[in-house]
Amino acid sequence: MEFSEHIKTANVEDVVLRQPLHPPYRGTLCITGHHLLFSDREENSSRQLLLLLRNIDAIEKRTSGSSGTITIKCKDRQVLQLDIPGMEQCLNIAHSIEALSSLDCVAEMYPFFYRPSDLSLPQQWGLNSHERLYAQIKSLSDRWRLSSINEDFSVCPSYPQSAIVPCDVDDDMLRKVAKFRQGGRFPVLCYFHKKNGMVIMRSSQPMTGANRKRCREDELLLQAVIDSSEKGYIIDTRSGQQAQQARMTGGGFESKSIYSSWKRLHRQMERGKALQESLVKLVDACSDESHNMDRWLSRLENSKWLSHVQTALSTAGLVAECVERDGHSVLVHGSEGADCSLLISTLAQVIMDPCCRSLEGFLALLEREFIQAGHPFQQRCARSAHSHARLQQESPIFLLLLDCVWQVWRQFPLALGFSEALLLRLASEAYASDYGTFLCNSEQERSVSTDGLVIYLAKSSQLLFFKTHISRSALGVKSKTHCLFQALLRQTEKYSNPLYEPTELAIWPSVHPQSLQLWRGFFLRWTQQARYLEEAQEEIRNMVNEWGKAGLQLMTS
Repeated sequence: MEFSEHIKTANVEDVVLRQPLHPPYRGTLCITGHHLLFSDREENSSRQLLLLLRNIDAIEKRTSGSSGTITIKCKDRQVLQLDIPGMEQCLNIAHSIEALSSLDCVAEMYPFFYRPSDLSLPQQWGLNSHERLYAQIKSLSDRWRLSSINEDFSVCPSYPQSAIVPCDVDDDMLRKVAKFRQGGRFPVLCYFHKKNGMVIMRSSQPMTGANRKRCREDELLLQAVIDSSEKGYIIDTRSGQQAQQARMTGGGFESKSIYSSWKRLHRQMERGKALQESLVKLVDACSDESHNMDRWLSRLENSKWLSHVQTALSTAGLVAECVERDGHSVLVHGSEGADCSLLISTLAQVIMDPCCRSLEGFLALLEREFIQAGHPFQQRCARSAHSHARLQQESPIFLLLLDCVWQVWRQFPLALGFSEALLLRLASEAYASDYGTFLCNSEQERSVSTDGLVIYLAKSSQLLFFKTHISRSALGVKSKTHCLFQALLRQTEKYSNPLYEPTELAIWPSVHPQSLQLWRGFFLRWTQQARYLEEAQEEIRNMVNEWGKAGLQLMTS
C-alpha cells in the first residue's frame, strides 16, 4: 500500500501548534509518509517542527463546532496540541496520523528512506565490536575460540553469526547444547576480566522440564569455563519459585547435584508486562501536575520504577563482585536470555571495565550486548507509555538500562566518558529513529539483503529455514540504512563528557534508596526545570573547553 493512501488530507492552513516550552504559533501543517511538518506562516520566521510519525505513541482528538483539537503524545515524552480549523480536516488529519504512525512493515519505515547529504551508506555497518572483543581476549588467553557455527543462523536465530566459546568445546557439542537451551541460546562469553581471567557468560534457561532432562554437552561446556578446582556462579534473574514453575512448561534450571562446580543464586527481576505497567504509571505521575507533594511521592513509589532500577544495579553489582572481588566466573540467564540477562551483563561491564565507560567503548558495548545479542527491539519498543493499543510484547528493558547507566553517571560524574545527552538520544532513537540500528529483533533479520539471498540460499543447506524467514531476512537493513552508532561517533564534542577522567578501577554504584533519583532529564524532559539543567550542562561544557584552550595557549607560549 502506498503512503498516499493513508493521507486523507495532506495540508492544512491556519493551524495553531502548542508545544512545551514554546508559545503557541499559527502556521501550515503538512503530512508526508513519515513526518508531520509544521511551519510558521509569518515571513522570515525560522520556527518549524519536523516530527517523525514513528515517534507518535498515541493521539487524542476532540471536535467542537466547526473546528477540532488533536493532542499528540510522543514516545520521547513530548506532548503537542494542534488546533485545526474544520471538523472534517481535523478528523482526516487524526486518521492519517494514526495510520502512518503504526505501520508494522519494517521496509516501509523511515531509515530505509533517510539519505542525508553528508553521509553515504557504509561499507562496514556497525563498530565490529564482537570481533574486536575476541581479538582482545585472544591476546590474553588461549582458552577461547571464535566459533562460526551460527553462520547461517540455523543453530540460534537470535544470536549473531559467531560466538566466543571454550576451545575444549567443538561445534558438534555446541549444536547439542543449543537444542538443550531455550531458543538455541547456548552459553557464550560476553566479558573477559583482564585482571584475573574470569569471565561472564550468558545464555537462556536449560530445557530440563519436569523429567529433569540432562545434556552432557551442556555440563561439559560449563565445566570447560572454569578450572576443576574453581567454582562458578549462576545468576538466575528469576525467583526460585519462578524457576521451579518453568519446569512445568519445559524450562528449568541447572541442578546443584549435576552442575556441582556452580552455585546458583536467584535475583528476581521484573520484565514484560509488569515492567511496562511500571513505566506507564511513572509517566502518568510525571504528566499530572495537579497533585500535591504527598500524592506525587506516593505515585512515584507505587510505580515501582526506582525499585526496578535498584534491583538491576544490585544484581549487576553482584555479578561484578563475583568476578572482580571474589575471582569467580559467572553465567547469567533468566528464561529466554534476551532481556534481563543482557541488561545485567551490560551493567556489570560498565562497573568493571574502563573500556566500556568511554564514548566509543559504551556504544560498542551496546552493539555487542543488545544489538548483536538479539534483544528484540522491534517487539519491545513498538509502543511506549502513552499507547492506548493493547500491548503484547512491549517492555522497556533498554530504557531501564539507560536509566541505570544514568544513575552511575550521576554518582561518578568523572568516570564515564559520555554525557547525559547521549543517553537521552539513545532513549529516543530506540523507539523512533532515522537510522536502522534498532530495527528488527535480531542480527539474522538485519543481515541478509535481497541481492545476496539467492547466492546465500544456494550455499546453505537450510533452504527451508530461510524460506520460512524470508519476509524479514530479505530486508537488508545493514546495506540499505545508516548506522546510528557511527553517526554518534562523528559528534563526539556533543556527546562526550568534558569532565571525563578515565580510571582503571571498578566503580561501585550505591543502591541505597537515598542514592537513587528520578531521571529528570528523561521523565521530566519537556519541563522548564529540565531546560535549566540542559543549559547548566552546556555552560559547564563551554567553560571546560575554554579552560582547555587557555591551558594549551600557555603551554605553547
